[in-house]
Amino acid sequence: MADEPRYTRDIFISWDELHRDTRELCRQLLERGERFERLVAVTRGGLIPAGVVARELDLRLVDTICVLSYHGGQGQEQAPAELLKAPEGDGAGWLLVDDLVDTGRTAAVVRARLPRALFATVYAKPEGRPHTDLCVREIPQSTWVRFPWDTELSFAVPLVERDP
Repeated sequence: MADEPRYTRDIFISWDELHRDTRELCRQLLERGERFERLVAVTRGGLIPAGVVARELDLRLVDTICVLSYHGGQGQEQAPAELLKAPEGDGAGWLLVDDLVDTGRTAAVVRARLPRALFATVYAKPEGRPHTDLCVREIPQSTWVRFPWDTELSFAVPLVERDP
C-alpha cells in the first residue's frame, strides 16, 4: 500500500486575512489581562504576525527563536526540528508568537527552550494545538496552509480555455 499524501488540500491566506486574524489574536491576549516584557517570534513564519502583535500590544523588546524544520521546494517535507538560535532565559513574562502550529514538532522544541512563555499562534492544526496556549483559528490537519509570503498573483486561464 502506497503512502497517502499528508496534505490533501490547500488553504490560501491573504494578507488582509492574516492581519485580521492576528489582530484578533491581540484582542484575545488583551482580554487575558497579562502584560508581557518581551515578544519572541518563531522564525520565519512568526515574524510578520509578531510585527503586528508588537504594534497592537505596544511591545518594544522583540527577539527571535530560530528553528529549522521544513525542507524542500514547497516546504512540505518536515524533518526533525533543529534549534538554530534562542534568547537566554526560560520565557517567564514573555509572549511567544508563531503563524501556525502544524504537527507540533517545532512547537515542542520551542516550548522546551522557553517553557514559561505564553505561546500564541494565529493558526493551529489538531496535532499541534496542545502545544499552544492560544490560537485564533483551527485548520484541518490534512490542509496545507499557503501564506501570502509563499504565493504570488498570476493570471488564471478561464476554464473554458483550458485543455481537458
